[in-house]
Amino acid sequence: MAYLTLKGINKIYPNGFHAVHDFNLEIEKGEFIVFVGSSGCGKSTTLRMIAGLEDISKGELLINGEYANDKSPRDREIAMVFQSYALYPQMSVYDNLAFGLTLQGVDDEVIDEKVKHVAGILGLTDYLDRMPRALSGGQRQRVAVGRAIIRKVGIFLMDEPLSNLDAKQRVTMRAEIAQIHRQTGATTIYVTHDQTEAMTLADRIVIMRDGRIQQVGTPYELYFKPVNLFVAGFIGEPPMNFIRCKVHNGCVEIGGKKLDITKNLGSHAKAYEGKDIQFGFRPEAAVLGEQENAYVLQANVELTEMLGDNTNVYVNIGSKNAILKVNPHDTPATDSDIVFSIPVESTYLFDAETEMVITDEEPVKAAQ
Repeated sequence: MAYLTLKGINKIYPNGFHAVHDFNLEIEKGEFIVFVGSSGCGKSTTLRMIAGLEDISKGELLINGEYANDKSPRDREIAMVFQSYALYPQMSVYDNLAFGLTLQGVDDEVIDEKVKHVAGILGLTDYLDRMPRALSGGQRQRVAVGRAIIRKVGIFLMDEPLSNLDAKQRVTMRAEIAQIHRQTGATTIYVTHDQTEAMTLADRIVIMRDGRIQQVGTPYELYFKPVNLFVAGFIGEPPMNFIRCKVHNGCVEIGGKKLDITKNLGSHAKAYEGKDIQFGFRPEAAVLGEQENAYVLQANVELTEMLGDNTNVYVNIGSKNAILKVNPHDTPATDSDIVFSIPVESTYLFDAETEMVITDEEPVKAAQ
Protein backbone atom coordinates (compact mmCIF):
# COMPACT_ATOMS: atom_id res chain seq x y z
CA MET A 1 0.00 0.00 0.00
CA ALA A 2 1.05 3.57 -0.65
CA TYR A 3 -0.06 7.06 0.26
CA LEU A 4 -0.02 10.14 -1.96
CA THR A 5 0.10 13.88 -1.47
CA LEU A 6 -0.87 16.29 -4.23
CA LYS A 7 0.19 19.87 -3.46
CA GLY A 8 -1.01 22.68 -5.71
CA ILE A 9 -1.02 20.49 -8.83
CA ASN A 10 -1.63 22.41 -12.07
CA LYS A 11 -1.73 21.37 -15.71
CA ILE A 12 -1.22 24.08 -18.30
CA TYR A 13 -0.82 23.03 -21.94
CA PRO A 14 1.48 24.81 -24.41
CA ASN A 15 -1.52 26.56 -26.01
CA GLY A 16 -2.28 28.16 -22.63
CA PHE A 17 -5.26 25.98 -21.71
CA HIS A 18 -5.37 25.54 -17.93
CA ALA A 19 -6.81 22.05 -17.45
CA VAL A 20 -6.23 21.57 -13.71
CA HIS A 21 -6.06 24.37 -11.11
CA ASP A 22 -4.35 24.07 -7.71
CA PHE A 23 -5.35 20.48 -6.99
CA ASN A 24 -4.64 19.63 -3.33
CA LEU A 25 -5.38 16.21 -1.84
CA GLU A 26 -4.04 13.76 0.74
CA ILE A 27 -4.74 10.10 -0.10
CA GLU A 28 -4.25 7.60 2.71
CA LYS A 29 -2.90 4.07 2.43
CA GLY A 30 -5.55 1.64 1.21
CA GLU A 31 -8.11 4.32 0.38
CA PHE A 32 -10.46 4.01 -2.58
CA ILE A 33 -10.67 7.54 -4.00
CA VAL A 34 -12.96 8.42 -6.91
CA PHE A 35 -12.53 11.48 -9.12
CA VAL A 36 -15.91 12.35 -10.62
CA GLY A 37 -17.21 15.15 -12.80
CA SER A 38 -18.50 15.99 -16.26
CA SER A 39 -16.42 15.42 -19.38
CA GLY A 40 -13.52 17.87 -19.62
CA CYS A 41 -13.42 18.68 -15.89
CA GLY A 42 -9.78 17.55 -15.55
CA LYS A 43 -10.24 14.27 -13.70
CA SER A 44 -8.47 12.05 -16.26
CA THR A 45 -5.73 14.65 -16.73
CA THR A 46 -5.08 14.58 -12.97
CA LEU A 47 -4.95 10.77 -13.03
CA ARG A 48 -2.47 10.83 -15.90
CA MET A 49 -0.25 13.27 -14.01
CA ILE A 50 -0.24 10.86 -11.07
CA ALA A 51 0.66 8.04 -13.44
CA GLY A 52 3.47 10.01 -15.06
CA LEU A 53 1.79 10.03 -18.47
CA GLU A 54 1.35 13.83 -18.31
CA ASP A 55 3.91 16.32 -17.02
CA ILE A 56 2.96 18.38 -13.98
CA SER A 57 3.12 22.08 -14.90
CA LYS A 58 3.25 23.30 -11.32
CA GLY A 59 2.95 21.74 -7.88
CA GLU A 60 4.29 18.62 -6.18
CA LEU A 61 3.33 14.95 -6.28
CA LEU A 62 4.61 12.92 -3.34
CA ILE A 63 4.35 9.11 -3.24
CA ASN A 64 5.09 7.67 0.18
CA GLY A 65 6.54 11.06 1.08
CA GLU A 66 9.02 11.09 -1.83
CA TYR A 67 9.00 13.73 -4.58
CA ALA A 68 7.71 11.95 -7.68
CA ASN A 69 7.24 14.65 -10.33
CA ASP A 70 10.31 13.50 -12.26
CA LYS A 71 9.93 9.75 -11.76
CA SER A 72 9.13 7.61 -14.79
CA PRO A 73 5.78 5.76 -14.79
CA ARG A 74 7.61 2.47 -14.13
CA ASP A 75 9.42 3.87 -11.08
CA ARG A 76 6.20 5.08 -9.46
CA GLU A 77 5.07 1.50 -8.70
CA ILE A 78 1.68 2.17 -10.25
CA ALA A 79 -0.61 -0.09 -12.27
CA MET A 80 -3.21 1.48 -14.55
CA VAL A 81 -6.44 0.14 -16.07
CA PHE A 82 -7.65 2.01 -19.12
CA GLN A 83 -11.11 2.47 -20.61
CA SER A 84 -10.04 0.67 -23.79
CA TYR A 85 -8.80 -2.51 -22.00
CA ALA A 86 -5.43 -2.24 -23.84
CA LEU A 87 -5.03 -6.03 -24.16
CA TYR A 88 -2.57 -7.66 -26.55
CA PRO A 89 -4.86 -9.20 -29.20
CA GLN A 90 -2.29 -11.77 -30.32
CA MET A 91 -1.84 -13.15 -26.79
CA SER A 92 -4.07 -15.51 -24.82
CA VAL A 93 -5.67 -14.45 -21.55
CA TYR A 94 -2.93 -16.35 -19.72
CA ASP A 95 -0.17 -14.54 -21.60
CA ASN A 96 -1.83 -11.15 -21.15
CA LEU A 97 -1.94 -11.71 -17.41
CA ALA A 98 1.63 -13.00 -17.32
CA PHE A 99 3.19 -10.38 -19.58
CA GLY A 100 4.22 -7.86 -16.95
CA LEU A 101 5.77 -10.52 -14.74
CA THR A 102 7.62 -11.99 -17.72
CA LEU A 103 9.20 -8.62 -18.45
CA GLN A 104 10.35 -8.45 -14.84
CA GLY A 105 12.10 -11.81 -15.21
CA VAL A 106 9.92 -13.64 -12.69
CA ASP A 107 10.31 -17.44 -12.66
CA ASP A 108 7.82 -19.40 -14.74
CA GLU A 109 6.55 -21.35 -11.74
CA VAL A 110 5.84 -18.16 -9.80
CA ILE A 111 4.14 -16.64 -12.84
CA ASP A 112 1.95 -19.70 -13.26
CA GLU A 113 0.93 -19.62 -9.61
CA LYS A 114 0.10 -15.91 -9.69
CA VAL A 115 -1.79 -16.08 -12.99
CA LYS A 116 -3.98 -18.92 -11.76
CA HIS A 117 -4.58 -17.16 -8.44
CA VAL A 118 -5.68 -13.92 -10.11
CA ALA A 119 -7.75 -15.83 -12.68
CA GLY A 120 -9.53 -17.53 -9.80
CA ILE A 121 -10.33 -14.21 -8.12
CA LEU A 122 -11.73 -12.78 -11.36
CA GLY A 123 -13.57 -15.86 -12.60
CA LEU A 124 -11.25 -16.26 -15.59
CA THR A 125 -9.93 -19.77 -14.90
CA ASP A 126 -11.94 -21.31 -17.75
CA TYR A 127 -10.81 -18.64 -20.22
CA LEU A 128 -7.02 -18.67 -19.83
CA ASP A 129 -6.49 -20.29 -23.26
CA ARG A 130 -8.81 -17.92 -25.10
CA MET A 131 -7.82 -14.89 -27.15
CA PRO A 132 -9.28 -11.48 -26.24
CA ARG A 133 -11.50 -11.43 -29.34
CA ALA A 134 -13.33 -14.49 -27.99
CA LEU A 135 -14.29 -12.73 -24.76
CA SER A 136 -17.21 -10.48 -23.85
CA GLY A 137 -16.60 -6.86 -22.90
CA GLY A 138 -16.93 -7.67 -19.22
CA GLN A 139 -14.46 -10.55 -19.49
CA ARG A 140 -11.94 -8.36 -21.32
CA GLN A 141 -12.21 -5.75 -18.61
CA ARG A 142 -11.59 -8.41 -15.98
CA VAL A 143 -8.42 -9.41 -17.81
CA ALA A 144 -7.32 -5.76 -17.85
CA VAL A 145 -7.95 -5.49 -14.10
CA GLY A 146 -6.17 -8.80 -13.53
CA ARG A 147 -3.10 -7.62 -15.43
CA ALA A 148 -2.93 -4.66 -13.07
CA ILE A 149 -3.42 -6.47 -9.76
CA ILE A 150 -1.06 -9.36 -10.57
CA ARG A 151 1.92 -7.00 -10.19
CA LYS A 152 1.19 -6.33 -6.49
CA VAL A 153 1.89 -2.61 -6.77
CA GLY A 154 0.89 -0.12 -4.09
CA ILE A 155 -1.33 2.08 -6.27
CA PHE A 156 -4.03 1.19 -8.80
CA LEU A 157 -5.25 3.86 -11.22
CA MET A 158 -8.47 3.20 -13.12
CA ASP A 159 -9.62 5.53 -15.90
CA GLU A 160 -13.32 4.98 -16.62
CA PRO A 161 -12.81 1.20 -16.79
CA LEU A 162 -16.53 0.36 -17.06
CA SER A 163 -17.69 2.90 -19.63
CA ASN A 164 -17.63 0.39 -22.52
CA LEU A 165 -19.81 -2.14 -20.69
CA ASP A 166 -23.59 -2.47 -20.76
CA ALA A 167 -25.65 -1.67 -17.66
CA LYS A 168 -25.76 -5.24 -16.31
CA GLN A 169 -22.03 -5.77 -16.84
CA ARG A 170 -21.26 -2.47 -15.04
CA VAL A 171 -23.18 -3.61 -11.97
CA THR A 172 -21.30 -6.93 -11.94
CA MET A 173 -17.89 -5.34 -12.47
CA ARG A 174 -18.52 -2.71 -9.77
CA ALA A 175 -19.04 -5.49 -7.28
CA GLU A 176 -15.92 -7.29 -8.51
CA ILE A 177 -13.76 -4.16 -8.31
CA ALA A 178 -14.97 -3.53 -4.75
CA GLN A 179 -14.15 -7.14 -3.83
CA ILE A 180 -10.69 -6.90 -5.42
CA HIS A 181 -9.98 -3.76 -3.43
CA ARG A 182 -10.95 -5.50 -0.20
CA GLN A 183 -8.68 -8.43 -1.05
CA THR A 184 -5.63 -6.46 -2.20
CA GLY A 185 -5.90 -3.44 0.12
CA ALA A 186 -4.12 -1.35 -2.53
CA THR A 187 -4.59 2.40 -2.70
CA THR A 188 -6.96 2.96 -5.62
CA ILE A 189 -7.76 6.11 -7.59
CA TYR A 190 -10.72 5.68 -9.90
CA VAL A 191 -11.99 8.13 -12.51
CA THR A 192 -15.59 8.14 -13.70
CA HIS A 193 -18.36 10.45 -14.85
CA ASP A 194 -20.93 8.03 -13.39
CA GLN A 195 -22.11 9.15 -9.96
CA THR A 196 -23.48 5.67 -9.18
CA GLU A 197 -19.99 4.18 -9.55
CA ALA A 198 -18.61 6.96 -7.38
CA MET A 199 -21.19 6.55 -4.61
CA THR A 200 -21.00 2.74 -4.47
CA LEU A 201 -17.22 2.30 -4.68
CA ALA A 202 -15.58 5.25 -2.96
CA ASP A 203 -14.28 5.77 0.53
CA ARG A 204 -14.06 9.42 -0.50
CA ILE A 205 -15.14 11.25 -3.63
CA VAL A 206 -13.46 14.23 -5.28
CA ILE A 207 -15.96 16.23 -7.33
CA MET A 208 -14.33 18.36 -10.03
CA ARG A 209 -15.60 21.13 -12.27
CA ASP A 210 -13.61 23.09 -14.84
CA GLY A 211 -10.33 21.77 -13.47
CA ARG A 212 -11.07 22.69 -9.87
CA ILE A 213 -12.03 20.61 -6.85
CA GLN A 214 -15.54 21.48 -5.71
CA GLN A 215 -15.75 19.20 -2.68
CA VAL A 216 -14.00 16.19 -1.17
CA GLY A 217 -15.88 13.89 1.17
CA THR A 218 -17.53 10.56 1.82
CA PRO A 219 -20.57 9.62 -0.27
CA TYR A 220 -22.75 10.50 2.74
CA GLU A 221 -21.17 13.94 3.14
CA LEU A 222 -21.55 14.82 -0.53
CA TYR A 223 -25.16 13.66 -0.63
CA PHE A 224 -26.39 15.24 2.59
CA LYS A 225 -23.91 18.10 3.09
CA PRO A 226 -23.11 19.60 -0.34
CA VAL A 227 -21.09 22.80 -0.12
CA ASN A 228 -22.43 24.38 -3.29
CA LEU A 229 -25.09 24.28 -5.96
CA PHE A 230 -22.98 22.25 -8.39
CA VAL A 231 -22.28 19.41 -5.95
CA ALA A 232 -25.90 19.34 -4.80
CA GLY A 233 -27.13 19.04 -8.38
CA PHE A 234 -24.46 16.60 -9.52
CA ILE A 235 -25.01 13.96 -6.85
CA GLY A 236 -28.43 12.29 -6.76
CA GLU A 237 -30.77 10.72 -9.30
CA PRO A 238 -33.11 12.36 -10.10
CA PRO A 239 -31.10 15.48 -9.26
CA MET A 240 -31.96 17.93 -6.51
CA ASN A 241 -34.74 20.39 -7.31
CA PHE A 242 -33.78 24.07 -7.33
CA ILE A 243 -36.28 26.93 -7.24
CA ARG A 244 -34.94 30.48 -7.54
CA CYS A 245 -36.70 32.98 -5.31
CA LYS A 246 -36.16 36.29 -3.47
CA VAL A 247 -35.98 36.74 0.30
CA HIS A 248 -38.49 39.23 1.72
CA ASN A 249 -39.10 39.68 5.44
CA GLY A 250 -37.41 36.36 6.16
CA CYS A 251 -39.61 34.48 3.69
CA VAL A 252 -39.54 33.27 0.11
CA GLU A 253 -42.59 32.82 -2.09
CA ILE A 254 -42.95 29.62 -4.14
CA GLY A 255 -46.13 28.85 -6.07
CA GLY A 256 -48.08 31.45 -4.11
CA LYS A 257 -46.97 30.02 -0.75
CA LYS A 258 -44.80 32.01 1.65
CA LEU A 259 -42.11 29.90 3.29
CA ASP A 260 -40.38 31.14 6.43
CA ILE A 261 -36.66 30.46 5.84
CA THR A 262 -35.74 31.61 9.34
CA LYS A 263 -36.57 27.99 10.19
CA ASN A 264 -33.35 27.15 8.31
CA LEU A 265 -31.24 30.23 8.91
CA GLY A 266 -32.42 31.80 12.15
CA SER A 267 -31.17 35.37 12.52
CA HIS A 268 -28.76 34.91 9.60
CA ALA A 269 -31.73 35.16 7.24
CA LYS A 270 -31.38 38.94 7.60
CA ALA A 271 -28.08 38.79 5.67
CA TYR A 272 -30.02 37.68 2.58
CA GLU A 273 -32.89 40.15 2.78
CA GLY A 274 -33.76 41.30 -0.74
CA LYS A 275 -31.35 38.81 -2.34
CA ASP A 276 -32.03 35.93 -4.69
CA ILE A 277 -31.44 32.43 -3.36
CA GLN A 278 -31.95 28.91 -4.65
CA PHE A 279 -34.35 26.80 -2.58
CA GLY A 280 -33.35 23.14 -2.96
CA PHE A 281 -34.81 19.79 -1.99
CA ARG A 282 -34.21 16.23 -3.13
CA PRO A 283 -37.07 14.41 -4.91
CA GLU A 284 -37.21 11.70 -2.24
CA ALA A 285 -37.57 14.29 0.54
CA ALA A 286 -41.09 15.20 -0.63
CA VAL A 287 -44.01 13.60 1.20
CA LEU A 288 -47.54 13.73 -0.19
CA GLY A 289 -49.98 15.58 2.08
CA GLU A 290 -49.38 18.06 4.88
CA GLN A 291 -46.88 17.43 7.68
CA GLU A 292 -45.75 19.35 10.73
CA ASN A 293 -42.38 21.13 10.79
CA ALA A 294 -42.33 21.11 7.01
CA TYR A 295 -42.73 23.46 4.09
CA VAL A 296 -46.10 22.76 2.44
CA LEU A 297 -46.53 23.41 -1.28
CA GLN A 298 -49.24 22.93 -3.89
CA ALA A 299 -48.54 21.59 -7.36
CA ASN A 300 -50.09 20.24 -10.53
CA VAL A 301 -48.98 16.82 -11.80
CA GLU A 302 -47.59 17.01 -15.33
CA LEU A 303 -46.22 13.48 -15.79
CA THR A 304 -45.53 10.30 -13.80
CA GLU A 305 -42.88 7.60 -14.33
CA MET A 306 -43.60 4.32 -12.56
CA LEU A 307 -40.21 2.64 -11.92
CA GLY A 308 -41.26 -0.27 -9.70
CA ASP A 309 -39.81 0.65 -6.31
CA ASN A 310 -40.82 4.31 -6.70
CA THR A 311 -42.58 6.74 -9.00
CA ASN A 312 -41.07 9.94 -10.33
CA VAL A 313 -43.73 12.64 -10.34
CA TYR A 314 -43.05 15.70 -12.50
CA VAL A 315 -44.94 18.70 -11.15
CA ASN A 316 -45.50 22.40 -11.78
CA ILE A 317 -45.36 24.61 -8.71
CA GLY A 318 -46.77 27.81 -10.11
CA SER A 319 -44.30 28.60 -12.89
CA LYS A 320 -41.56 26.34 -11.46
CA ASN A 321 -40.86 22.70 -12.27
CA ALA A 322 -39.81 19.96 -9.84
CA ILE A 323 -39.58 16.18 -9.54
CA LEU A 324 -40.95 14.23 -6.58
CA LYS A 325 -40.09 10.60 -5.80
CA VAL A 326 -43.02 8.86 -4.12
CA ASN A 327 -44.22 5.41 -3.13
CA PRO A 328 -45.66 3.74 -6.27
CA HIS A 329 -48.85 2.88 -4.35
CA ASP A 330 -49.42 6.62 -3.84
CA THR A 331 -48.87 7.66 -7.47
CA PRO A 332 -51.13 10.66 -8.21
CA ALA A 333 -53.09 11.00 -11.45
CA THR A 334 -51.70 13.07 -14.29
CA ASP A 335 -53.08 16.64 -14.32
CA SER A 336 -54.29 16.33 -10.72
CA ASP A 337 -53.61 18.95 -8.07
CA ILE A 338 -51.62 17.76 -5.08
CA VAL A 339 -50.27 19.04 -1.80
CA PHE A 340 -46.85 17.88 -0.61
CA SER A 341 -44.53 18.61 2.29
CA ILE A 342 -40.77 18.96 2.57
CA PRO A 343 -39.33 18.56 6.08
CA VAL A 344 -37.42 21.70 7.02
CA GLU A 345 -34.27 19.66 7.79
CA SER A 346 -34.39 18.19 4.26
CA THR A 347 -34.21 21.54 2.46
CA TYR A 348 -31.13 23.41 1.25
CA LEU A 349 -30.59 27.09 0.53
CA PHE A 350 -27.91 28.41 -1.82
CA ASP A 351 -26.73 31.94 -2.54
CA ALA A 352 -27.84 32.62 -6.12
CA GLU A 353 -24.75 34.75 -6.78
CA THR A 354 -21.94 32.68 -5.22
CA GLU A 355 -23.79 29.33 -5.53
CA MET A 356 -22.48 28.40 -2.06
CA VAL A 357 -24.70 26.71 0.50
CA ILE A 358 -26.35 28.99 3.06
CA THR A 359 -26.51 27.79 6.66
CA ASP A 360 -27.39 29.25 10.03
CA GLU A 361 -23.71 30.14 10.38
CA GLU A 362 -21.79 32.99 8.75
CA PRO A 363 -22.32 33.25 4.97
CA VAL A 364 -19.93 31.04 2.97
CA LYS A 365 -17.66 32.65 0.38
CA ALA A 366 -17.45 31.31 -3.16
CA ALA A 367 -14.59 28.93 -4.00
CA GLN A 368 -11.76 30.59 -5.92
